[in-house]
Amino acid sequence: MDMKLESIVLPVADVDRTTAYYEALGWRVDAAERADGLPIVQVTPPGSACSVVFGVGLAAGAAGSARGLVLSVADLEAARAELTARGVEVGEIFHDASGEASYAETLARAPGLDPGRRDYASFASFADPDGNRWQLREVTAQG
Repeated sequence: MDMKLESIVLPVADVDRTTAYYEALGWRVDAAERADGLPIVQVTPPGSACSVVFGVGLAAGAAGSARGLVLSVADLEAARAELTARGVEVGEIFHDASGEASYAETLARAPGLDPGRRDYASFASFADPDGNRWQLREVTAQG
């Protein structure tokens, strides 16, 4: 049985500010509705089949508490440059000093791209206005 990740829910404090932030990243606004008088917004990164949903009180965690949000990109340097040009504070590119391709939150960081330019081994990170943490991860293999 195929299963596709449809959406994730982000904890945010200010829906309008968050909507403007993700729109400035070039993400498509799929829906902006009200439920019980509160705004609910769904946005989708370019090329993604998974959307991000946010609204005050939708997520169980505190605003800005989301971690481990990963965006795969074919060219990490180009993606970082584009986000930076859009006003996003993106950290420097890094890779795992141990030589492992792993999740960026748990690795030993070394500056720059992975020397072998392996998939899943080079990263850069940024946070939205509430502090929800995103990782850019370079993946060039198609699967």
